[in-house]
Amino acid sequence: MSTDTPKSTNYDVIIIGGGIMGASTACFLSQNKDFQGKILVIERDPTYEFASTSHTNSCMRQQFSTGLNVRISQFAADYVKNLGRYLSDSRIPKLDIQNFGYMYLADTEEMAATLRTNHAVQQAAGAATQLMSREQIAAAYPFYALDNILLGSINTVDEGFFDGQAVFDWQRRISREAGVEYIAAEVTALNKNTRGNRIESVTLSTGQTVSCGQLVNATGPRAARTAAMAGLSLPVEPRKRFTWVFRAEHPLEQPLPLTIDPSGVHVREVGGGTYMAGAHTEEDPAVAFDDFAMDHSLWENHVWPMIATRIPQFEAIKIVSEWAGHYAYNTLDQNAITGPHPDISNFLFLNGFSGHGLQQSPAMGRGTAEWLTYGSYRSLDLSAFHYERIAANAPILEKAVI
Repeated sequence: MSTDTPKSTNYDVIIIGGGIMGASTACFLSQNKDFQGKILVIERDPTYEFASTSHTNSCMRQQFSTGLNVRISQFAADYVKNLGRYLSDSRIPKLDIQNFGYMYLADTEEMAATLRTNHAVQQAAGAATQLMSREQIAAAYPFYALDNILLGSINTVDEGFFDGQAVFDWQRRISREAGVEYIAAEVTALNKNTRGNRIESVTLSTGQTVSCGQLVNATGPRAARTAAMAGLSLPVEPRKRFTWVFRAEHPLEQPLPLTIDPSGVHVREVGGGTYMAGAHTEEDPAVAFDDFAMDHSLWENHVWPMIATRIPQFEAIKIVSEWAGHYAYNTLDQNAITGPHPDISNFLFLNGFSGHGLQQSPAMGRGTAEWLTYGSYRSLDLSAFHYERIAANAPILEKAVI
């Protein structure tokens, strides 16, 4: 990896990680008239070849089990649909959300009860989620085999696919034009002051030391390793997630919602007779940072059989492409870890999104930028996701993780 040299030896904010979370934070910070400082974003792989941002399925939903997560996605939907207005730039094309919706299917009374509980949370937050009986699902989506299904939950308002890459590209472009500096480098050490309550500087792989006022950990699946450089513990690890794009010999006659089967397999519309499926292995262990090998037996023995059982028209399909990516998986409660560390106050977390990071990045970037500027939130209060709950072992369990 070629390493760039920072233009300065001192920055008001250093963001480690230039993926979607780091880019969103830098963009919101650079657009805030109350922030006048210098920003450095350090990204170890500027090609983003193996970044979680590049491997995302780029979907958005409001069907979460916590009201805060619903509101986070509601802001994301508005942000994506009005990106040009948010970034005050007429060059940005109009983006939209392909609202094929998410369809959660329950085959046990316990799963059905969870859908009903989540539905109440979502409705209270203003989401348009609807519960559907087996008969209602069959009437609206006749391609499903529903013999074992008791209940479904669907929302087709601001739920579906969006162009996450376009959002990412424009955020980086706008922030660079506003003076944010991106460099290709790897951080090898975080250096504290003598009292141990602040990060004074970072050391790069070249040996260069760069001072900072505040530091943001936005390193995705590598978040725990970054935190450990400051002597901090973080329950985030890389978990492998597999994706397949396939073409159906007999395409469905209507759009396919992103269907979450009770088996854990999910499949959705892509368009033009192609579809996307995703899953993980049953044991789901932590993996090495560079482990992106496909597990072909998972498709043959589990994913394809489940898809063909749930949607019989998908018995004859052909894989077009496939890949493995990593979730930055929060083992405590599968929710975000945000805000400052209680003892090292200028070390901010932006970690542990457990697969819903892309859609949460607008609200998380905005909130982190507010905290960096004002020391508090000015829009959506994200303090429930602060690090204190990690230290107290007090999870806020998100039940709607795919």
